[in-house]
Amino acid sequence: MTTTSAKAAPGALLRYVPGLLLLAGIGLLGKWAQLELQAVGKATHTALPDIEYVLWAIVIGAVISNTVGLHPVFRAGVGTYELWLKIGIVLLGARYVLGDLAKLGGVSIVLVFIDVAVATGIVLLLGRVFKLGAKLSSLLAIGTAICGVSAIIAGKGAIEAEEEDSGYAIAAILALGAVALFSFPLIGHALNLSEQEFGLWAGLAVDNTAETTATGALYSAHAQDVAVLVKSTRNALIGFVVLAYALYFSARGQAAKVASGFLPRAGFVWRKFPKFVLGFLAVSALATVGVLGKAEVASLGNLSKWAFLLTFAGVGLNFNLARMRRSGWRPFVVGALALLVVAGTALVEVLVASRAVGL
Repeated sequence: MTTTSAKAAPGALLRYVPGLLLLAGIGLLGKWAQLELQAVGKATHTALPDIEYVLWAIVIGAVISNTVGLHPVFRAGVGTYELWLKIGIVLLGARYVLGDLAKLGGVSIVLVFIDVAVATGIVLLLGRVFKLGAKLSSLLAIGTAICGVSAIIAGKGAIEAEEEDSGYAIAAILALGAVALFSFPLIGHALNLSEQEFGLWAGLAVDNTAETTATGALYSAHAQDVAVLVKSTRNALIGFVVLAYALYFSARGQAAKVASGFLPRAGFVWRKFPKFVLGFLAVSALATVGVLGKAEVASLGNLSKWAFLLTFAGVGLNFNLARMRRSGWRPFVVGALALLVVAGTALVEVLVASRAVGL
């Protein structure tokens, strides 16, 4: 490494510091608000609602983003919130042994395939009804069926969609993720869903991974664990789904030709595959064989909470109403109707599975 590059490296890292401090500050402020509200309730003998720090952090971040805005000095650090999400998910693997994963995963994989088929079909159908372009409809379908923004970004390059189409799809997915975040816990409590049932439902129906994690956390810690596991199962399908869309559009001369043969297509799937899912499984395997003791599992669990704390603050800071308004109404209507159908279908799946196999 040259002297110039060695000097540049610390400077490059320093640009992340303001945003990371902002994420941590908002997350801690959310935790303080939760504890302070609990203290006020006890002191005044008032039955105040226990509003989780997750919601406080997201709301505080959203207020900042939509009032004073996010100064450029914070953007690099705030942009790392998805990295903290992936780190949190990997560390969460310590709380599962492979037997638990196999038991819940066996149920969830069947429900995930049903969910992906329903989501894809309904979005593509609604896209035609509302006269959206084929590629915009496809991006909305990929985002709804698999893993939100990450899937849209992966799909955009594979089908050579316009920047405008991906912007519309991302805005719609983020807005609807916010709707799910606030509405799903209320519906879950109204229906008296168990933690396991709610986590499974959130993992199946909420689009974006960050919002899925936050939605589960608002219900309970266990619901969050289950939601993350089920969502990771959906995420693992991203390579196969994006490959299918790439083949469709390339066959019509609307995207670059996908190389034929097993190995090139397997390589395509691997490039799109979310590697953090493998990290989650690896940590779970270490916990299963006893390499990680109870103390280590507890420590990793606490570290995952800190990672998610940064994630939830980032979710709020990236919620921009003005940007979403500029995206037009039709992608939002298609996404909203799809969310209703997918959420309803997933809820029925969960209730049936719960009665059949005793979740």
